Amino acid sequence: MTDPGHRDSLDPGEAVGVYVHWPYCARICPYCDFNVVRDRGRTQEQAGLVDAMIADLNARTEQIGRRPLASVFFGGGTPSLMPPEDVGRILAAIHGAFTGPGPVEVTLEANPTDAEAAHFSALADVGINRLSLGVQSLDDMALRFLGRNHDAAEARRAIALAAQSYDRMSIDLIYARPDQTVAAWTDELTTAVDLGFEHISPYQLTLNAGTAFGRAQARGTLVPPDEDRAADLYETTQEVLRRAGFEAYEVSNHARGVNARSVHNLHVWRGGDYLGLGPGAHGRLTLDGHRTATVGHRAIRDYVAGVAADMPWSEQIPMDATEAAEEKILLGLRTVEGVAWAMLQTLALTPDHGPLADLVDEGFLRLENGRVIATSRGRPVLDAVLGRLLT
Repeated sequence: MTDPGHRDSLDPGEAVGVYVHWPYCARICPYCDFNVVRDRGRTQEQAGLVDAMIADLNARTEQIGRRPLASVFFGGGTPSLMPPEDVGRILAAIHGAFTGPGPVEVTLEANPTDAEAAHFSALADVGINRLSLGVQSLDDMALRFLGRNHDAAEARRAIALAAQSYDRMSIDLIYARPDQTVAAWTDELTTAVDLGFEHISPYQLTLNAGTAFGRAQARGTLVPPDEDRAADLYETTQEVLRRAGFEAYEVSNHARGVNARSVHNLHVWRGGDYLGLGPGAHGRLTLDGHRTATVGHRAIRDYVAGVAADMPWSEQIPMDATEAAEEKILLGLRTVEGVAWAMLQTLALTPDHGPLADLVDEGFLRLENGRVIATSRGRPVLDAVLGRLLT
């Protein structure tokens, strides 16, 4: 297995991360609002999409120059459905397009079905060195509720198989499900810890409009936990994982030590440039001296045609200094390291008066070593804190 090393500098520098969006899924989960489509009967389309991603990569790197590579992340959708040889082709093109002193972290999101687990070893052989497993729950009733196409036993088999090829693994879990108890969630978290993961990402269930769950909530047939129960489940998450040696280095991401943190996600949260490849993929690139938000065409055929015309993006929006600073604060305050004090000065925020001073006095933020950091009191209500800070 390749050792990607670990880069934990607070300065993302000139390096560029690459996000590869594979939009295909075996089934669409009822809570998902990502840009995804069903996988069936699309073999020819998928081959064309791989070619388009590589062409897009080559054109963008000509545009931004040959810069160091920070990390690679295959997300989706379900990139573990990709043929390993296609993953290898894309990775070879990425490594050829960027510079770098050595191996970087290359993460791939995977579902723990038996069929996909059979590819884990081959994916490691083509260069994936970190696996993020979308287990979502270790309870069979919860998995059926969440619309997953695996059961708990299948997930355990996939985890054991993945451990044979990967030193670095993360597990995604969804909590704050209807009728979920603190005791049941404690047992589930403890089981995940005992399975040996170095990184655990527990996400509160979000009922987005336009999803099957969102429609069910609007009809009144799905009722999420109330605020008090959701808060209890959040606090349980923090306590169980803290006792097990995990640090909540970001609001929804816990790692066993600095070297277990996600390099790619940290690069994004620290405001580094990253290139989004694929339908609907978001990116942030420095173009003509401006931090620029990019979004690929959402429809697969539109993205492929756009790449052929050298117009892969449906949106290309330069940010002014205020917009760029606000975004970096929104992202950076999610992490345990916070943001540099100079970033808030860009917005004329001062610790002597105004919203920043109030939030510090109230114990939601603290100033430390030239940085502004959300406290343990501020992190559970971070959206409200940011709303006050940036309004």
